[in-house]
Amino acid sequence: MADDTLTIRFFARLREELDTDSETLPCTGNQTAGDLLAQLAGRGGPWQQLVDGQPVMIAVNQTMANARTPVHPGDEVAFFPPVTGG
Repeated sequence: MADDTLTIRFFARLREELDTDSETLPCTGNQTAGDLLAQLAGRGGPWQQLVDGQPVMIAVNQTMANARTPVHPGDEVAFFPPVTGG
């Protein structure tokens, strides 16, 4: 992975509905996890659910994060639905 990219991972229903488990995107160096969500949602179709659908949890480098969390080149950002138990 190049130093100026982010690895984006999708889990659970997001992986199924978006038909991908991961991708690599360029990192501008001045982004937040929320910026990434908006960028991906801008693709339309099923991607729009990332901002308009059910809540999406975020982890940056395997640590829970939120939309305001900055992301940096080389980071891994994961998006997944909230975990429910029973």
